Amino acid sequence: MDNLMEARENSGLDDPPPLPHVIRPARILRRGATLMKYQIGSIHRLVLAFLVAFSLMEWSGVTAFAQTGAVVRSIEVQFAGPKTLSRERILSQIRTAVGEPYSESVVEQDIRNLYKTGEVQNVRIFGEPSGDGVKVVVVVQTRAIVKEIEIDGAQRFKAQRVRREIKIKMNAPASEDSLVEARQKIVDLYRRFGYNDVGVEYRLDTDESRGTSRLVFTINEGEKGTVSRLRFEGNTAFSDRTLRKQMKTKGKTLISFFDKSGRLDETQFQEDLDSVREWYQNHGYVDVEIKEVRKERVNSRMTLVMVVNEGVKYHVGKISFVGFKITTEDKLRATIKMKEGAVYSPKALKDDTKTLADAYGSGGYVDLELRPRSTPSGPGQIDVTYNVEEGVRSFVQRINIVGNSRTKDKVLRREVLIAPGDIFSTTRVEISKKRLDNLGYFSKVETYPQDSDVPGRKDLTIQVEEKRTGTLNFGAGFSTIDSLVGFVELAQGNFDIMNWPTFTGAGQKFRVKLQYGTQRKDFLISLTEPYFLDRLLSLGGQAFYSEADFLSSVYSQRNYGFAIDLRKPINPFLAVSLDYRLEDIELYNVAFGVSPQILEELGARVKSQVGTTIFWDTRDNPFLTHTGHRLVYSPYVAGGFLGGDTQTYGFDLEASQYFHLWWDTILLFNGEVAMVSNWGSGNHVPIFDRLFLGGSNNLRGFDFREVGPKDANGEPLGGKSLARATVEYTFPIIEHVRGALFYDIGLLDSSANQFGTGHVGSDAGFGVRLDLPIGPLRIDYGIPIQKDGNGSGGHFNFNVGYQF
Repeated sequence: MDNLMEARENSGLDDPPPLPHVIRPARILRRGATLMKYQIGSIHRLVLAFLVAFSLMEWSGVTAFAQTGAVVRSIEVQFAGPKTLSRERILSQIRTAVGEPYSESVVEQDIRNLYKTGEVQNVRIFGEPSGDGVKVVVVVQTRAIVKEIEIDGAQRFKAQRVRREIKIKMNAPASEDSLVEARQKIVDLYRRFGYNDVGVEYRLDTDESRGTSRLVFTINEGEKGTVSRLRFEGNTAFSDRTLRKQMKTKGKTLISFFDKSGRLDETQFQEDLDSVREWYQNHGYVDVEIKEVRKERVNSRMTLVMVVNEGVKYHVGKISFVGFKITTEDKLRATIKMKEGAVYSPKALKDDTKTLADAYGSGGYVDLELRPRSTPSGPGQIDVTYNVEEGVRSFVQRINIVGNSRTKDKVLRREVLIAPGDIFSTTRVEISKKRLDNLGYFSKVETYPQDSDVPGRKDLTIQVEEKRTGTLNFGAGFSTIDSLVGFVELAQGNFDIMNWPTFTGAGQKFRVKLQYGTQRKDFLISLTEPYFLDRLLSLGGQAFYSEADFLSSVYSQRNYGFAIDLRKPINPFLAVSLDYRLEDIELYNVAFGVSPQILEELGARVKSQVGTTIFWDTRDNPFLTHTGHRLVYSPYVAGGFLGGDTQTYGFDLEASQYFHLWWDTILLFNGEVAMVSNWGSGNHVPIFDRLFLGGSNNLRGFDFREVGPKDANGEPLGGKSLARATVEYTFPIIEHVRGALFYDIGLLDSSANQFGTGHVGSDAGFGVRLDLPIGPLRIDYGIPIQKDGNGSGGHFNFNVGYQF
């Protein structure tokens, strides 16, 4: 009982949602309401819409006679209203098929897929007995075809200019989402030119008999006025600057074309005002009011003035607990963070309530009811009372999984941190839900308890909604190292090598990638089983082929072979791996007149290598890290008893530490030490195993591989000992854009285990970090300081992904 009330992190207690059913009359009503709002027309259309909604609701209210699992014998498509879609188009969007078992969960997904096309207004799918199987009936009301688009009220822009923005296709249905998006595009167009008071409405005039419609946009341009400043009046507790930080609406900046500052979105502005109120209330000013908002215009510049009445600052008076039985008041008080005499905060009260619920829930008190009540008790003082109804302690009877038609049960169950017979811990259930979400296999995961036939025991029901887990990506990129590269990649995150022909459902990771560029050619195929032998043990393998011209200006390098990796997590932060790699490495296309050091590297060698890696990672985010550290240590050995033509050994140790400082700035310290040498009968470390410095991954003020030992022609030869360090400071500029200042220093020696002498280079510079939809982009400009006899100019570096 002593640890019952301990707060649990990363968990919560939600009210159990109702078990969804394939029949959803409420959904049809909502869509019917939207239909009435945006498509008001003739009496004939109103009657038709009412009859369609009524008939679909009537079908929804009838329990399907079809039994899940019975074979689908036929599929009939019925149209309510004009037929603007072909039967084949509708059937191509659903997974229910003749000859397959009938499944309500598949039907539910089919309904969603049809709505996602944007081509239907209402849809209903149900099954009815047909001989020894099921006849599936698909009833749809399709959307009208847009035949004409009219722009009314546009004075600042020509109608043709407005039409280019909205991108509504002619002779095709227009979904509600596309209409809302088109309206917003017109609003954005006007706001870019300072018309912040613009109003845009739209309507569809539909001919139901023909299934066609005319789309009309009505524009009220309003006055021109760009938001230049936001100002507050009446605020004494917080400065204008502090309050403006709570708002997304900003005054116009020099880069307004990029950060969209200076625009006034009324919906966003109201949310900003709510954020200001919430800021005040969470700092004790519960009665705060924004009494007035004025728009002061000078020519085309507009100042938004917000008049604030802060009110009294409240503190917590007495905190009391009522109704508890299984614990003591002292333990309850120790669990919450808000204490008597502290500043009253609704957010802190909500957080404390959740902490108490988690503490009870971790002990199995699923039916807990916890109701906090705040009562004014004097000038500037509020008493808080927690009313507790504990219920009885529950244990797990069964774990039911619903909705996974493709994914195997065991893939879900191995992520669930609770088993039949265990205490029904809501915190463990919540963590399990997050683990299932993180798999990426499901668009929705719901967990909730259900009463069982055994007193004191509850079933845990996990309902999932599967989504597509296969991806096909293609595109092109550019970096200062490998120049222009095009790629195509096929990946399946829920692969099953034994499940022909769909190959899905076992939670394996499969990937095929082909890259082709001016400086490189790569092919990779890989497969990973994250739970090898049904244990928390990852086994992966890959086969690869690559040709690289960017490594040197006087030779090319070809690698092909395979690798196997076995990885075991020890705890949430620590993991170890063991890997084996066998590859053929060849240097070819050697230029005429190269030095003897390069010439002796010509030809192919077989490398057989085994290595291990220790990972320690406490970062809060692997892409934009604010706090934490990361350490990777990788010793390896090649040749000897492993076979092959190279006999080397070495290690690589890299560590990073992040500090989150004021104003969302981040300070990074990164360092690396590496060594390679030959052993046994080996008397040579091949150039492809040596270490190099220079370029976007270490010394950014130098060309790729520029720092270090070179031959008589100035060609990099690499070294056997490497040590380097980086200090980088990043700061926010605008949303999704950060600036960077950095300093790099590195040492490379031609001898093994020599870290005090050798070739030294250092640089300093600045850069930009862009968080783009295609991924993070890093642009740096480094200026050499210690040049190691190399060129004096600075260097730009482009890279996709953060460096460390």
